[in-house]
Amino acid sequence: MEFTVSSAELLKGVMNVSKAIPAKTTLPILENFLFAAGDGKLEITASDQELTLRTSVDVDVKENGVIAVPARQLTDLLKALPDQPLKVRTKGEGSFECIWSNGNSSLPYFPAEDYPEIKGVGEDAETVTFPARSLADGISGTIYATADDEMRPAMNGIFFDIDTDSTTLVASDSHKLICYTTTDVTAAAKSSFILHKKPAAVLRSLLERGEGEVEIKFDGSSVVFWYGSTMMVCRLIVGKYPKYREVIPQNNSNILRIDRQQLLNTVRRVSVCASKASNHVKFNLAPGQLEITAQDLGFALAAYEKLECDYSGDELAIGFKSSFLVDILANMGCETLVMKFMDARRAVLILPSEEEEASEKICGILMPIMIS
Repeated sequence: MEFTVSSAELLKGVMNVSKAIPAKTTLPILENFLFAAGDGKLEITASDQELTLRTSVDVDVKENGVIAVPARQLTDLLKALPDQPLKVRTKGEGSFECIWSNGNSSLPYFPAEDYPEIKGVGEDAETVTFPARSLADGISGTIYATADDEMRPAMNGIFFDIDTDSTTLVASDSHKLICYTTTDVTAAAKSSFILHKKPAAVLRSLLERGEGEVEIKFDGSSVVFWYGSTMMVCRLIVGKYPKYREVIPQNNSNILRIDRQQLLNTVRRVSVCASKASNHVKFNLAPGQLEITAQDLGFALAAYEKLECDYSGDELAIGFKSSFLVDILANMGCETLVMKFMDARRAVLILPSEEEEASEKICGILMPIMIS
């Protein structure tokens, strides 16, 4: 194998796939990138067998070939090189050279046959196309609400609920539930899959530019994402996601409208004095007024803040775990927030104000906690 490439472009390529290199593995070959050179392209693959990333880089190929090269040493070398033409060629006897303007290095390589086969999706796979910006926003807006639950693995990922008129991304840890809905993605028939939070985070990092479209193919066990020259293959969480639409409150009649950032800052300040064990804060709602309090009797700590607001409904005292509330408030991008309450025991619906609903696609549900 022999090719010439820009060292910066090669570094960009290996960094795009490096997140799939396992930190620890019982299969040493997975500590390598798989390089396949041919037809003016270098295809770079990394995998931990649960998650596979593959991208391609334009190169000047002199001799086709496929080898596995050590990921850590090659990445460290490329990071230390200024951008310049780099010649890569095998020397025989299991080593290859990287040659630059005033130096070279020699690294070992391993037979491509030792690299495990990368399996994609079956012939019965379904296909949808997702705008990259919508997909990145959907993952960012929901991933923080996923659970870490060994007993219910379906809750550890993002549920893609694809329908004929819209698609909703859903995440929940049983205390809070977040839905992100977009009409940019539709399908001929209703379908769904659950993407584990780890590959979801990797996919979000690949979509940072937010340009173009992502093609998604999925079957009952795996999903393939195509974005530009990069492909991601991963296993899906197999299981049934709860019927999330049934828990979304429909008739909460006590309505609070308030500046999101002001509420977020207040909750953060007041929660400093909340009990470290419970993190509870208390909302006292009355027409035109919101009072937020927290206390830790064991350490004689207490905080209180009063806010003017637009509240219409019955006087109400309700408690929340402040860290859950802060998560939701911090991850919504709207200026004005609407919180809809029924009573102190039932779930609260949190969503952007009506004026911003056209541009804001996210809503949250938060369970209250008992207060004394």
